[in-house]
Amino acid sequence: MQNKMTDKMKKFRDLGLSEEVLKTLESMGIDTPSEIQEKAIPLALEGRDILGASKTGSGKTLAFASSIIEKIIPNTSVQAIILTPTRELAEQVAGAIKNFSKGNLKVTAVYGGVDIMGQTRKMRGTDVLVGTPGRVLDHLNRRNLRLDQVKTLVLDEFDRMLDMGFVRDVGQIIDACPKDRQTMLFSATISNDVDYLAAKYTNNPVEVSVESIVDHSMLEQVFYDVPDGLKFSLLVKLLKDEDSHLAMVFCSTRRNADFVAANLNNLGIEAKAIHGGLEQNKRIRVLNEFNDSKNLNILVCTDVAARGLDIKDVTHIYNFDMPSVTSDYIHRIGRTARAGEAGKAINILASRDYEAFSDILNRENVEIKQLELPYIERVNIITDFGKNGRGNGRQQNSRGRDSGRGRDSGRGNREMFDAVCKTCGKACQVPFKPTQGHGVSCSNCFVPKDSNDRSSGRGRNDSNSRGRDSGRGQSSGDREMFDAVCMKCNKPCKVPFKPTQGKGVSCSNCFIPKDSNSRGRDSRGSSGGRSSGRSGGDSSRGRSGGSSSYSRGGRR
Repeated sequence: MQNKMTDKMKKFRDLGLSEEVLKTLESMGIDTPSEIQEKAIPLALEGRDILGASKTGSGKTLAFASSIIEKIIPNTSVQAIILTPTRELAEQVAGAIKNFSKGNLKVTAVYGGVDIMGQTRKMRGTDVLVGTPGRVLDHLNRRNLRLDQVKTLVLDEFDRMLDMGFVRDVGQIIDACPKDRQTMLFSATISNDVDYLAAKYTNNPVEVSVESIVDHSMLEQVFYDVPDGLKFSLLVKLLKDEDSHLAMVFCSTRRNADFVAANLNNLGIEAKAIHGGLEQNKRIRVLNEFNDSKNLNILVCTDVAARGLDIKDVTHIYNFDMPSVTSDYIHRIGRTARAGEAGKAINILASRDYEAFSDILNRENVEIKQLELPYIERVNIITDFGKNGRGNGRQQNSRGRDSGRGRDSGRGNREMFDAVCKTCGKACQVPFKPTQGHGVSCSNCFVPKDSNDRSSGRGRNDSNSRGRDSGRGQSSGDREMFDAVCMKCNKPCKVPFKPTQGKGVSCSNCFIPKDSNSRGRDSRGSSGGRSSGRSGGDSSRGRSGGSSSYSRGGRR
């Protein structure tokens, strides 16, 4: 039995791995090293710095994890740190090292989107820390983390970290590590920026590069030129007609990913979206479902899922949106046609994709043939998906509420959500999805944040008054004021409501109430009952003598 294992694991044994690690690899069914493992493991065990050019799925995690497992002796301090560009990759790498070490090392993954205090408790006694640069830096700044005992630093998918703007964060983290350390940097592409930073952060690194794991002879790349209004309809037809085991649909934005996934599900085609806008637990759950492939075989994603994640057995790649960065196209199609299996990359082009597609053809060594457009049956699509639909541009940050709150927003069929008013306890509908733990108010009970008085008697039904009190003489407190120009005297003034185009405003001196037939100043003097109307205003806007700019008394 021992001889059988010896023969089977001979290639890994020749790399210098211990018997304990060999047994672990054999139990996991790993008996043949990949190209990056053959080249990098001996160097890593020697303690050399490494600059590796390797694509996702090449096996580089074992390449750097093997030396970490062989060298680290647990002592309750962080001795190895691995930086990754995304949360999913951090979880994936941490899980792999846990499996390789058979639980002998405490490995902790840290990333944003989850409770930082909970992470702090989990980090106690950690031997190997895997995390995204932003969250690791947060822990350093909070003094929750010390890196003065680090012996090994790994920068995984380093080019992606640069693309995401993490270069400064990475620099601060490296500065917190000892200078006497081993540094291994892995990148899908070795650009000038990567070269420069590798020279800055490593000590005489050995460059290791491997061939692409994608078998281009087994990869078919095609494109369809489709009218703008039929792009989604063509995607639906292809998903139904193509014989796909696992399919990934790439979109350029979170909004498009949500749009595509929601409309596919609306048509009875089960699909789920994954992007940076989802909570971490949900992203992990979606990836697990897709990898399991029993219930979910269509994943709609942004480029966050195109890098780093090890997703096997993908047969089809659909580019619903073409990437603006040409190298991202290579990373996308690199998800299929692996290990001798056939794969297909289908590009759906509309007018907005022509420029990006032309850049890909000119800059990347690819052959993409055009296919004749089949007959396409137009499908009905839904454009408004509430909060997740993000269909209202910049106003989605206010959860779909109109800044006027009482005026007709003119948005047509905005989706409304059922709720219960926290004040009166009555059922109502609101234009945003209620969040657990945060009460909502109905239209009659709502009080704007800038209002200090709920007893004005106008409730929310007086929405057409644009926030102006019917008496105009009550205290305004700290009401927000807006700049305007009086339509009568043409002088600049401030009014307690937002001026509307086409409707003039009057300053305090020219304003005549609707129930007044005279502009005589005596009718609005100090004894006329209206001079105190704006006494609560900001006196700095008024005239000398401390009168407010909205006093109805005569000028002094």
